[in-house]
Amino acid sequence: MKYKSQKVAYWFFALSMLLIVLQITYGFIMGFAHMGFDGLHNIIPFNAARATHNNLLVVWLLSGFMGAAYYIIPEEAQQELVSVKLAYVQLITLALVGVTAVIGFHFNWWEGRKFLEIPRELDFLVVINVITFLGIILATLFKGKKQSTTAMVLTMGLVFAALLYLPGMIWFDNQGMDSFFRWWVVHLWVEGVWELIMGGILAFLLIKLTGVDREVIEKWLYVIVGLTFLSGILGTGHHYYYIGAPEYWLIIGGIFSALEPLAFLGMALFAIHMYRKGGRNHPNKTALFWTLGSAIVSFVGAGLLGLAHTLPQVNMYTHGTLVTAMHGHLAFWGAYGMIVFAMISYALPQLTGRKLYNTVTGLYGFWLSLIGMVGMTTAFGVAGVAQVYLERRIGLDFMVAQQEIEVHFLVLVLCATIFATGITMFIIDFVRYGQPNDEALIGEDEVNSLENA
Repeated sequence: MKYKSQKVAYWFFALSMLLIVLQITYGFIMGFAHMGFDGLHNIIPFNAARATHNNLLVVWLLSGFMGAAYYIIPEEAQQELVSVKLAYVQLITLALVGVTAVIGFHFNWWEGRKFLEIPRELDFLVVINVITFLGIILATLFKGKKQSTTAMVLTMGLVFAALLYLPGMIWFDNQGMDSFFRWWVVHLWVEGVWELIMGGILAFLLIKLTGVDREVIEKWLYVIVGLTFLSGILGTGHHYYYIGAPEYWLIIGGIFSALEPLAFLGMALFAIHMYRKGGRNHPNKTALFWTLGSAIVSFVGAGLLGLAHTLPQVNMYTHGTLVTAMHGHLAFWGAYGMIVFAMISYALPQLTGRKLYNTVTGLYGFWLSLIGMVGMTTAFGVAGVAQVYLERRIGLDFMVAQQEIEVHFLVLVLCATIFATGITMFIIDFVRYGQPNDEALIGEDEVNSLENA
């Protein structure tokens, strides 16, 4: 690492590893409940497990994004973080808010709004936490020697993500109005500004791993940003089919939702082309696998599977079924989970000075988690199609249909076990690296020498 303050990133990555373990645990609780083995219902009701699973996903990804920013921004701006102590305070408060929210879910302390369940009191604490984080990042960036396109796109995504959290805090007595603005947060995060965060991290990693000129990679980044804003903003309309919004949203949402895969296709082609164009044989193959894998899997999960059920003619049947879970799992994992893992895989050797990449556990962790997630996605898809047919076409009651598709969750739990094994292997490597140390600090000439090796 080039700057001592980059060590802050390690602890955000460590928090991400802890939270993903908890998220997977609650995923297994729900998987067994779907199979009919709901023995924990009196302790952890399904709705509490689902809210915990979803919100842990958001928090561990945000922690990963913050860690990536704390690593990338000092290097891109050529400037130490303006306040390391404040960054650690921000980390601790982020963890405390997350823990409080999860505990609250188990005692019915929540708002009951899907994906935005945390109570209003904690919303304000989240806003304070994110403002602190952005203050550190922005001050560091503009105090630095330069503001690269990569750093600006990453920062822009983080700032917009913070701003788009605010519409979800507006109180509406009308359910339709509340749902309308709720999607400003949920959709415009995952299919809008989070793509900018992904693009910024992806560009940074490709610059470091492939050896392609920064100017070439950052020109591609402009294209991805343009595609994201073109499709993502108006594509929000595909969530407005059932909340009483004007009928023109059917047309707008359908057209621009069909364009949304272009941004992810652009990322996939961008990553593959940069890899083939680059002349650098970077030794950290594990980070390269996660980086290229993120670009490709995000196109399949977020792009193609999203398009498969987002058009009005299809979504009128699939909306709110397990088909959505099919799309959501592979999309979140490919676009955001894998890019966080890519960043961790690249940063750990730099932070600790220990070149433990390309280990058997690291490579098996990549492949097992990928195979497991593809299997889970397939199981969700088959169960979802069966659910649509039984529930939406034949007219079976919801719970009767759920009993008929229980067998598919046996396959899902088996695939989830493969996925969890891969994540466990990744975490084993994470622990083996140990904590960052000042001995890992090296000068710019030495960094360039190592990256050109």
